[in-house]
Amino acid sequence: MSLPKPYYQDDWATIYHGDCREILPLLPKVDLVLTDPPYGHNNNNGDMISRRETIFGGEKVERERRPISNDGEEANELVRWFFCEAKKLLVVGGCCCCCCGGGGPDPQFARWSLWMEEAIGFKHAVVWDKGPMGMGHHYRRSYEFILVGQNGNPCKWYAETKDIENIIRPGDLEVNKIIPSAEQHPTEKPIGLMKWFIPLHSRIGETILDPFMGSGTTLRAAKDLKRKSIGIEIEEKYCEIAVKRLRQEVLI
Repeated sequence: MSLPKPYYQDDWATIYHGDCREILPLLPKVDLVLTDPPYGHNNNNGDMISRRETIFGGEKVERERRPISNDGEEANELVRWFFCEAKKLLVVGGCCCCCCGGGGPDPQFARWSLWMEEAIGFKHAVVWDKGPMGMGHHYRRSYEFILVGQNGNPCKWYAETKDIENIIRPGDLEVNKIIPSAEQHPTEKPIGLMKWFIPLHSRIGETILDPFMGSGTTLRAAKDLKRKSIGIEIEEKYCEIAVKRLRQEVLI
C-alpha cells in the first residue's frame, strides 16, 4: 500500500485526513513524536461534565456537547497500539512526548507509562501546571502529565543545559490552559506547550509527527520553529482548522 494523497501540504507541514491506524504503518522515519491522544473519558459526549456551566471571565459559559472520535473505551487500546507504532517510526534516540491527562479515579498515567516503557522505553514524566481550577470533584485536576519515551539511549537532547525542570508552570511560553470556543477543538492544547518540547528533542529541519493532530497545534508550533511535520486527523472539520492555522504567517 502507498500513502493517500495529503489533505494539505506545504514546504513545512503535511496533513493526512484519516485514521492513524491506517496511515502510521506507511510513514517514513521521524525525529520526534509529539501528540495528545484521546484519553477515553468521553468528557465532551454530553455527560454531566460537558453540560456543567464553567465560570470564565466572571461569566457562566455552558459547555457545548462536542464528542471526540475514539474517546470511549477504545482509547486505551488505540494508545497502546500507537506506542508500538511510534517505536517503529522513531529514529534511534528519537523521543515520544505524549499528553495523558492528570488525576482522577482512572489510573491512566500508570497504565500508559507502563505501555510506553514496554513499547518504546520510558524516560520521564513532565507535569504541566495548568493553574487553578481544573475539572473533577474534591481534588480538582489542575495539572496534566506529559509522558516522555525514548527510542534508545542516549535520547536526542538539544537544550543548552542538561538540567531542565520537569514542571511547566503558568507563564512559561504561554502555556496557560485554553477555554475552547465553539471554533476550537474541545481539548486544544496551548501552542506554547508544544514549543516547550520541540527544541529539547529536535533540530531545525527535522520532522515531527502528531498522529492525533486535532486542530494542528503541534504542526503550527513546528512550522514556527522551522521543523517539518506530519499530522493525522480523523475528523475533517479539524483538518480544515489546521490548514487555516498553517496558512498564517510564521509567528516568530
